[in-house]
Amino acid sequence: MAVLAVTASVALFQRIPDRLFSPLASANRYGYWALLCQLHRRRFGPDAPLPPSYGFLQREITQEIEDHLKYADEWQPEEGEQHDTPLNIRAIGVFNRLIETGWFRLEKYGVEKTINMAPAVGQLLTNLISFAETGPVFVSGKIRSIDAAVSQVLKGEASGDLLREAAEQCRNLLVYIRNTGTNVRDLMSVIGNQVNTAQYVRSFFQDYIQQVFIGDYQELRTREHPLAKRQQILEAVEEIDTQPEHRQRLLEWYVNRLAGGDATRAQAAFQRDLQRLYELSRIEEYLDRLDDEIRNANKRALAFLEYKLRAIRPIDNLLRQAMDGLLASPLAHIPPVFGPDVLIGGQRLAQPRKETPRLDPSPLRQIIISERTRAIGNLMRRARERRTITPAKLRDYAANALEGKTTVLSAVLPMTSIEESRAYQVLTSTVMAMNSSSTRLVLEARSAAPGVELRYSETMDYEHPLLISKPFEMSWRKRPNKTKESS
Repeated sequence: MAVLAVTASVALFQRIPDRLFSPLASANRYGYWALLCQLHRRRFGPDAPLPPSYGFLQREITQEIEDHLKYADEWQPEEGEQHDTPLNIRAIGVFNRLIETGWFRLEKYGVEKTINMAPAVGQLLTNLISFAETGPVFVSGKIRSIDAAVSQVLKGEASGDLLREAAEQCRNLLVYIRNTGTNVRDLMSVIGNQVNTAQYVRSFFQDYIQQVFIGDYQELRTREHPLAKRQQILEAVEEIDTQPEHRQRLLEWYVNRLAGGDATRAQAAFQRDLQRLYELSRIEEYLDRLDDEIRNANKRALAFLEYKLRAIRPIDNLLRQAMDGLLASPLAHIPPVFGPDVLIGGQRLAQPRKETPRLDPSPLRQIIISERTRAIGNLMRRARERRTITPAKLRDYAANALEGKTTVLSAVLPMTSIEESRAYQVLTSTVMAMNSSSTRLVLEARSAAPGVELRYSETMDYEHPLLISKPFEMSWRKRPNKTKESS
């Protein structure tokens, strides 16, 4: 039965309680969030000790909440609470609020009340904490993971599950790089609000330089970086997309495992994952845009620092005092603000602007294959595929030749195409191995032509239009009859 598609707006509240976000939207949202993070770290998170199978006792959780409230910042009184409410009563109130909104699930274990967290709620809390604590992303690790996954799928060692994982990682990587430019602009806007120069420098070097959004950004242009292999990944994806054997194998997985037998949905999901992997070719565009954002941020920071260094003298205050004095008494003697030859001296003139030429990107990030080269590569790959004869292709060739016949002579075998000519050539080598005295060669020949029996029909060679070989006969191999002996 096909699974009905549900939009994310509806599916979210089908998995979690409707009022789950209520504590995080209240006046004490920071306190509730800190409490949930502590409980996740100590009780319910993946790094916490293994919880009991029946859950935690209620008094253990309330004691945990009470210990947290004891050292937490002052909470605003909830509805019905007073400022002098005892600590244990406040802890019970917070516990009941988390139960009502769905963060905890109250169950019974004998005569005791136990506390659990629903799996969907625990997963959501884990994702929220991971989002809040996210650090710099290393592109090298992402590219290596995508490359390894695509290589395993191409070799036949993995199926659609690993292809979907590689497509998801590729999509997340491109989205992260695209959003990093926006994050740089937002961070520079926040830093620009710092009035104090010392605070501006401290914020710039701590928040912008030390907490880099892409951990290996400086190594992206080097030859040793895994990003230089992205063209190999794209070629592997193209081979998976164009080779019928890979495509059919993966589509069967999508139909049976993902789409519940719906071929149309499976085809759409397969193409969507392939398109996400093809989007890796646009990573150069995203990186160039990120380079521009970082370059502009550096220019803004340097311009701000240069202005602050030039404006150490309180010129604005001196000018304001002089103008106020002239307005108060125009005939009064006002001392000059600037010394002789300082106001219009040559040393006060602005320096000519120097245009810094932009360095050309490394060739590793500018590899663009021409249409002619791509077409030649595709022709060579298709020619190689047509010349390659596998046991399955050889068996299909034999089935077409033996259709409705028990035996067929080599003289009448079809040779109208490259595949048929190569199959005939492989058969001449296989019949030679089958009729040899070596057991190893006979076994290898039988595995190369599964189910096919080959034997020489004459001793003399005969003239063939394309190949000269000894005549042979081809038939299906007879399986020995297995009889059961009754005791």
